[in-house]
Amino acid sequence: MNEAASGTEYDVVVIGAGPVGENVADRTRAAGLSTAVVETELVGGECSYWACMPSKALLRPVVARAEARRVPGLEAAVQGPLDADAVLANRDGFTSHWKDDGQVEWLESVGADVFRGQGRLTGEKRVSVTAPDGTVRHLTARHAVAVCTGSRAVVPDLPGVAEARPWTSREATSAKSVPGRLVVVGGGVVGVEMATVWQGLGAQVTLLIRGGGLLPKMEPFAGELVAEALVEAGAHIRYGVSATALHRSGPDGPVTVELDDGDRIEADEILFATGRAPRTDDLGLETVGREPGGWLTVDDSCRVEGSDWLYAVGDLNHRALLTHQGKYQARIAGAAIAARAQGASTLETGPWGAHAATADHAAVPQVVFTDPEAASVGLTLAEAEHAGLRVRAVDYDLGSVSGASLYASGYRGRARMIVDLDREILLGVTFVGPGVGELLHSATVAVAGEVPVHRLWHAVPSYPTISEVWLRLLETYRR
Repeated sequence: MNEAASGTEYDVVVIGAGPVGENVADRTRAAGLSTAVVETELVGGECSYWACMPSKALLRPVVARAEARRVPGLEAAVQGPLDADAVLANRDGFTSHWKDDGQVEWLESVGADVFRGQGRLTGEKRVSVTAPDGTVRHLTARHAVAVCTGSRAVVPDLPGVAEARPWTSREATSAKSVPGRLVVVGGGVVGVEMATVWQGLGAQVTLLIRGGGLLPKMEPFAGELVAEALVEAGAHIRYGVSATALHRSGPDGPVTVELDDGDRIEADEILFATGRAPRTDDLGLETVGREPGGWLTVDDSCRVEGSDWLYAVGDLNHRALLTHQGKYQARIAGAAIAARAQGASTLETGPWGAHAATADHAAVPQVVFTDPEAASVGLTLAEAEHAGLRVRAVDYDLGSVSGASLYASGYRGRARMIVDLDREILLGVTFVGPGVGELLHSATVAVAGEVPVHRLWHAVPSYPTISEVWLRLLETYRR
């Protein structure tokens, strides 16, 4: 990599070179603005090395085997265990063996200058970069600084937690071997996906859930169907319990988990999937009148409230902690930065405008890559009702669709669409079932496009596909 040496003043300085920072830089460079990007770890960020890519590489063979076992004539051929070494090696390939040469090459190909080191704000439009060797370089932005440092996993401060060396999402996606017994604390996306992975690779998994169900931010039936499948696969789920203390008997010994109901569980590893915190504690926010360690509030162009030069893009604005949503914000923010730098008197900041991340509010899509998959976009029924909207939930059994019965014997799944009865548009859609992740974009287009229900009637699904559930949902609504 060639370290930047062309000067210290740029039109835009981006702190953080994950997918979000990369996309901000791509958009500002496309607009002709000189751009510096600062990264303290690997260019490509959490998604490339410890989240999206490695987790999905681990999940794919587990889910593929489960689905193959439901295909007549094929099930007998896939009853044996997975080759864990091959699965882990494939995961390593998708992370580029935790080397970022290719990502650096791409950033440099768009004309961005890359600085290795810890980036911190030192005042308005000023950034210091402390390199690994301790040297410090000072950068100045003519127009904007975009902070894209993302979030980190939160581990609760329990007695014995330091000695127990628990896994977070990073260790869970980069582990070099399969633990014999794994305790997973948390029933959100990371918890259920990692439980699916390691149970499928041969671990005995126990999930500890503080509440009463999995995937609490989705429709209730999503968590119910995923829990049912995990239990059938051999996992244990305990609801209404919390870990209160940890003990590990030596560097390589097992970890004992104490629970608030007085019980104890012994495992080889424990994973905490209990939330995220913003990476803003060492960002120099105090030098620009902001509180370190917290989330940053932004407007729909991702500009920090009360500032005309500072942007917070991706996880740390706490709008939608998803890679694809952060990249969407980056495209919006990059366009807004460019327009303001070019002296635009007004920006398109109204709903669905070129400089407004409206989808953060109305059309956030997400796929949980478990068996079965859970996919949703927009509002749940509870969210719509809480917003005071007059809505109707329309449900359909996905297993009753011809394409689903062909996809797998005994296909189990469910679909729901939330209809705004006053505007006759869809506010949200949820699918749960094998293979439904590839259905989600059709729902995203319908929700983001605010397509009237009467027009959706003319979107004819191919037969026999799982997508025919769209017709069944519309028929059910018309009754």
